[in-house]
Order: sequence, then structure tokens, then C-alpha cells
Amino acid sequence: MNDNVLMDMALDLAVQGRGYTSPNPLVGAVVVNNGVVVGKGFHEAAGQNHAEVNALNDAGDRAKGATLYVTLEPCNHFGRTPPCTQSIIKAGIKRVVVAMKDPNPDVKGGGNDYLRSHGIEVTESVGEKRARKINEAFIKYIQTQRPFVTLKCASTLDGRIAARTGDAKWITGERSREYVHHLRHAVDAIMVGIGTVKADNPSLTTRLKDVHTKDPLRIVLDTKLLIDTNARVFQLKSDVPTIIVAGDSVSVTKKKCIEQKGAQVLCVPLKDKQIDLNALMKRLGAMGVTSLLIEGGSRVVASALAANVVDKAIFFFAPKISGGDDGIPICKGPGPDLIRDCILLDNITTRQFDNDVMIQGYIKK
Repeated sequence: MNDNVLMDMALDLAVQGRGYTSPNPLVGAVVVNNGVVVGKGFHEAAGQNHAEVNALNDAGDRAKGATLYVTLEPCNHFGRTPPCTQSIIKAGIKRVVVAMKDPNPDVKGGGNDYLRSHGIEVTESVGEKRARKINEAFIKYIQTQRPFVTLKCASTLDGRIAARTGDAKWITGERSREYVHHLRHAVDAIMVGIGTVKADNPSLTTRLKDVHTKDPLRIVLDTKLLIDTNARVFQLKSDVPTIIVAGDSVSVTKKKCIEQKGAQVLCVPLKDKQIDLNALMKRLGAMGVTSLLIEGGSRVVASALAANVVDKAIFFFAPKISGGDDGIPICKGPGPDLIRDCILLDNITTRQFDNDVMIQGYIKK
């Protein structure tokens, strides 16, 4: 087995921690001695052992003289856990193969350099593209202190997310909806507007059969705090809270009424009579939210795109045609005067879920 194959194994391990490690990255590690894999590990949850320590513990005495494959540069500083570089040196590792350097500008390269200073051979950038992909949220957050934002939308082929009556069940099929719950599990928070809550009364939780999952933080944009206090988001048995984002001049009485339902009210400045989404992203980042999934509706989608807070867009298209112009469109509000001024996507990938087609891409900044 060569370095790329073994790093792929470490990357496969890394993604097993998805949904549980935030605000830490996804990291996997493999220990190889004389061509034999003797230890495996991944970072399972924030505050628990890092991947390198788990792999070294799995290897035991067989780690001496071995090569360690790790998807992220080993840490060389104290956080919730001691530096992994110390554990690597103590275990007698002779060579470390790293997929990507730590994106934190304050520590980038420090772990690799420390290992080299102790006589350990370090090989960098093996499997870097995939490593950066699986940690795209961590990379943005650690560099900007703002969450990585994914916009998800499901529509008919002619761009309608609901009929004129507001009915939207179900545009896409079961497999597409199941995939969306995997997306929810992976992110720190999910966000919709008050219009979606009024129309659909969603739970905004993660529901997957026979799979242990976690719920994302639920965020509802509600400028004037018009939400019904009997809405489903207030009735849930969930480990994470619901946050209602209101304008900074909302009445104290309304705020207290919502808080009595067990939710939090986050007051944010308005811009053009709507929540200033850039100000909100800054607040969410300060709260430790590293990733956010926006699920609509059409005004929230348009506002998020206009505010340039979206990093990745995921559109599900069902093989259905509304056939009219009175349904609810993907975006509401004015668009560009010229097609050349449309928002562009880059790094496009497609995937099919039964008869639904998913198109995913990154906003071209």
C-alpha cells in the first residue's frame, strides 16, 4: 500500500466523526509498521482524544518505528487535550505523513516543524484536496470566525418550491429528503424564515432510521417576533435550543413571551427592514457556530444570496413541472438586470436520488 491509499484510509476514518467534532475539525489517523496497519483512530467528539492519540493507543507498542498517516497537521499546543506531537514522539514514530497543514494562521506548520526538530521525517500534502473538502467548514471558521454557509433548496423543474396554496409536500422523493437529514446532522445550525414556519410548521430536527444523529441548532428569522408560541419548534424534546432572530428594536414583552417557551431571542440590526445577515453571521461565529444550513423559504434564499453569505449551494430538482407562474419561486424579490450579472457557481458536482437530480456548487466570489 502506498501513501495515497493509506491516507484515503485515514480520511475515511475522519468522516466517521461528522456531526460530533465541532468546533474541532474532522481528523483520522492510521499507524503502519512494516507495511501492516497496526492502529486506527479518528477524532470522535470535541473534548475527546484526537485522532493521533486514538490510533497510537490502538497500535500500542507496535507504533515504535512506524509511520503515522494523519489527515491534519498534528497539534503542538495545549487545548482541551495535550499536544499530539508529544504523544507521537513518545510513541517512537519515525515518519509522519500529513494531508494538510493546520489552517489556523497562528499555528500553521508549527506541529510539522516541531516533529522535524525531533528527528521525525514529515511528508506533507498527501491527499490534501480531499482533506480540505471534508473540513471546508472548519477551514472557513478558523480563518474568518464566521460559519460556512450551505444553501439547500428543492424545486420543480420550472423553479417552484411550493404551489400557489403553499403546499410543498413532497416536491422531492424520499431518498433526497433522507440525504437532507444527513446534511442537518453534519452542521451546527439550520436556518429558515418565519414564512416557512407559518406555512409548514417544521421541526427542523434530524431524523434518520436506525442511525444515531444529533439535531442542529434551530434558527428562525422573525424580524417582528410574529411566530406562534405553539409552533412545533417550541414543543421539541431536543438537546439543542431554538433561536429566534429578531430586529434590535423588538418589544421587550414579545421577547419575554418567546423566552418563556424555552427559546432564545437574538436581536440583530436590520438592513433594508430585514435581518442584517452579515451581522448575524458574525454573531453566530462568536457563539461558536462553524457551519449553517439555510433551508429557505424564498425570501430567505434571496436575502442570503444578495448578502453574499452563502458558500455552497445544493439544489434538488424533481422531475415535476408546475406549469404556471403563480407558484412560490426559489427566490423572491428583484434579480439582476442582465444575465451576465447572475451569481455563478464553481466546482459543480451532480448526483441522482432515484428520479431527483442534485446539483451542488460553490459560490464564485
